[in-house]
Amino acid sequence: MKKIILDTNFLTLPHQFNVDIFEEINRIMEEEYELITLSSVIGELKKISESRGNDAVAAKIALELVEKKNVKVINTNNKNVDNAIVAIADKNTIIATNDKALKKKIKNKNVKVIYLRGKKHLDMG
Repeated sequence: MKKIILDTNFLTLPHQFNVDIFEEINRIMEEEYELITLSSVIGELKKISESRGNDAVAAKIALELVEKKNVKVINTNNKNVDNAIVAIADKNTIIATNDKALKKKIKNKNVKVIYLRGKKHLDMG
């Protein structure tokens, strides 16, 4: 079973672009998977949700979705999100992100990435 790790900016896509990331992941995945996020991602979302504006709303919605969709949260002992994702990434992992820097860091690990394409749907590469 593949593990799909959802990063911070990916979890904010539903509010920012009105994309149902869970439905889209179902559409593109051909095998069984488990949705995972990191405690450091939850920490980032909580911090963002305490601010004001559109990002705060997106973060609050993301936190609600993590709970509602029963996304498993792995404890990362407050590690930097990107570093924790890179450390966890292996051949059984798919990273869900739109973060260019993170994509670059995991490129040589031969890990697939799920990302937003055309502001309308998800793709994997």
